Amino acid sequence: MSELVDHLAHLTGFRDRDVLDVTLVGAFKDLLRPRTVAIYRTVADTAGERWLTRARMGREDVAANADPAWIELDQLPLLDEHPLRRDCLRSQEVVVSTGSPHVSLFPVATDREVVGVLEIETDEAMSVNDQRMVGSILRIYRNFEGLLDYSERDTLTGLLNRKTFDETFMKTAVQMPVTLARAEARRASGAGQHHWLGVIDIDHFKNVNDTYGHLIGDEVLLLLSRLMRSSFRFHDRLYRFGGEEFVVLMRCGSDGDAAHAFERLRANTEHYAFPQVGHISVSVGFTEVKTTDTPSAAFERADKAVYYAKTHGRNQVCSHAELVKRGELEDVANVGDVELF
Repeated sequence: MSELVDHLAHLTGFRDRDVLDVTLVGAFKDLLRPRTVAIYRTVADTAGERWLTRARMGREDVAANADPAWIELDQLPLLDEHPLRRDCLRSQEVVVSTGSPHVSLFPVATDREVVGVLEIETDEAMSVNDQRMVGSILRIYRNFEGLLDYSERDTLTGLLNRKTFDETFMKTAVQMPVTLARAEARRASGAGQHHWLGVIDIDHFKNVNDTYGHLIGDEVLLLLSRLMRSSFRFHDRLYRFGGEEFVVLMRCGSDGDAAHAFERLRANTEHYAFPQVGHISVSVGFTEVKTTDTPSAAFERADKAVYYAKTHGRNQVCSHAELVKRGELEDVANVGDVELF
């Protein structure tokens, strides 16, 4: 019992979702001594849902492994390639295979939906008590994730909120670990990846609130957040900074690729019929994230680009680098000395 309590204390001692999943897998490895234990979550694209490995440990492993944060979707297995996981996900019930090894799958849920499965391979069938223990720990895990959502996400849209931006900016954009092998491969292929930050602002949003009221305005914000989710990839970081201002942190190969992604959102928004309001538009400014950037420095460049877009016709996507190249904006190297957040 003391070992279980120690693991629960350890599990709830972190505020990082990646560490949380790794800690959960490590706890089950110590408590059950399985062959393997893993958490798989579902992500989706136009080809269908796929399995993303969040954390996995074998009996002899001393550290968990996982899919890279910026992995391409086509490298992940499709949902139907693992029918036991699929059945557990869809039924929201424990699924047990009596083959060799024994496989027990448990649904992993948030307050809103089932998002993945916990898969445990054992030499012998899990006892009823062990299954009950796993279910109880997963309920604690679910409750703790709910607390993280409450502190990290915007209550209206479900996107990440402003106060999480600095931490995730440094973690995902600047300090992303890259192995020497991957770096050499990128140099050899000429297909390096860079990080980009975009600021999205709804055009004339005050008119929406003044004309239709704040309830309709909130509906517009909620629907735009859904358009953002469908326009960007599953691993792109989407934030609501407050009011009608949104931020995207993403990874792609070039200024042109980033512009294409933001243009997709702009076009999707322009052609979407918002209930009662009809059609609205967004202005977007974006910039490449430099390795020496502070969060405020990158944000300020993108914010200047979106301000240019809004004062030069709105409903457009502007690259800070392109505006500097054309002489429309001044390239200030030392912006961001005063933190904005």
